[in-house]
Amino acid sequence: MDRRQFLRTVGASALAVSTAAVVGSRPATAHPGPFEPLGRIDIDGAKEAVVSADGETVFVAATSGYAVVDISAPDRPELLAERRDPLSDREDGPFRGLYDAKFDGDTLLVVGPANPIPGAPAGVLVVDVSDPANPDEIAFHETGFPIHNCFAADGRAYLTANDGDRNPLVVLDIDSGDELGRWSVVDVDDRWADVPPSMRSVHDVWVHDRVAHVALWDAGTWLVDLSDPASPSVLGAVSPGDPEEIAALTPRGRNRERRTPPGNHHYVATDDAGDLLGVGVESWAIEVDRDDGTTELVGGPSGVELWDVTDPANPERRSTIEPPASPDPTLGGVWTTAHNFDFRDDRLYTSWYRGGVKRHDVSDPTDPVELAWWRDPERASFWTAQYAYPFADEGVFVASSRGVDDASPALYTFPDHAGNQRDPPTLGAEPTTEPLVNTPTPTTSPSGNETAAPASETESSTSTTDAPGFGPGVGAAALGVAGWLARRHERRD
Repeated sequence: MDRRQFLRTVGASALAVSTAAVVGSRPATAHPGPFEPLGRIDIDGAKEAVVSADGETVFVAATSGYAVVDISAPDRPELLAERRDPLSDREDGPFRGLYDAKFDGDTLLVVGPANPIPGAPAGVLVVDVSDPANPDEIAFHETGFPIHNCFAADGRAYLTANDGDRNPLVVLDIDSGDELGRWSVVDVDDRWADVPPSMRSVHDVWVHDRVAHVALWDAGTWLVDLSDPASPSVLGAVSPGDPEEIAALTPRGRNRERRTPPGNHHYVATDDAGDLLGVGVESWAIEVDRDDGTTELVGGPSGVELWDVTDPANPERRSTIEPPASPDPTLGGVWTTAHNFDFRDDRLYTSWYRGGVKRHDVSDPTDPVELAWWRDPERASFWTAQYAYPFADEGVFVASSRGVDDASPALYTFPDHAGNQRDPPTLGAEPTTEPLVNTPTPTTSPSGNETAAPASETESSTSTTDAPGFGPGVGAAALGVAGWLARRHERRD
């Protein structure tokens, strides 16, 4: 059965639609059938997934390596290739902690480690995937910094370089590995140098027509013209925050600010035209003491903000797609905050960890319409959602699930149509009816008694982090990156 026949069969044989609760946006008329995955394949260590230009091959960063999956028959995704422990022949190998990969033409970039791993190689693995079933690792460009995320376009690699100091975005030539330029928010305003690096981490980057959209956590999102990487030019910024106010925070205030909104710009992407910018805000709730001896939750999960950046110097927020409600919105609870997403035409595909994946019509960005929502919180914690390809009257998108606790690492395929999940599972106990308190950036800690979830209670499989959003092991990034870099320089010298 080919793809066209498969989806027509699914549509013809679908049962009646069940009514599903929709959180965040106005629902649309459902497709005549339940919304559910087309297929699924287990991939150990799955993190980010990116799709080839023809949409039929998915490349998955898989922590200890990478995988290549054929989704041309979306109900039967097939593993074409899997490479584990690359660079094992190096004295400091293998290359590991691989959370991100990006695709440019026939070239795949696999970057890491996402967080510092003392003694391990850091850099960009360049892979020729012109034959997806036989990936050919053709180069490794070593860097002096860990790489959590990257972007690839026009022969360039754009790398997040959280060095524990200036935290620049670094641009490399993919073929030669030569550095073409770098940009840091500290270059724009030296007051940012007084803000702890963990609060202005360069977390992710999206490039459209050589304009980099750089997510800098509590320093907001910056739009930087990198037509000439050696001479970057700032075009504008979205919610950049006030460096003096952030720098004045107490240690407990910083702990609160890193985990709760506002700020927390985690992931960014534009639509096809580059005029609509999505800003994913990743946050949680923390418990704070009131003056009367009681406690309250402050913060909570955040969503995806839609910004009109037609005029980059004057961005305008059009709307916010709210996250699914969580029964426990703390760092150690049920994560339903925004993670990675993708635009295609007038559609937005989003991932929400245990909150599942969603599909929205954003043709009117002031009024996004939820078209579909699917979740299985006992089995899946979604890392990304990416459009794949159109065919018949519909199409396909993919979503990767990370392995954490009881959630399984896997790649899912979904139909690109509207619909409701039959008998959707709850996300746990009913969400609290008490409203969470979201406050502006404080200059001092309100009570001095903020508390965060201890390491043993976080959803991450290892210790709690000093810079949320970076996953396991980033405590080393915030606390020991300088020493790590110094050791690497000594060893390389």
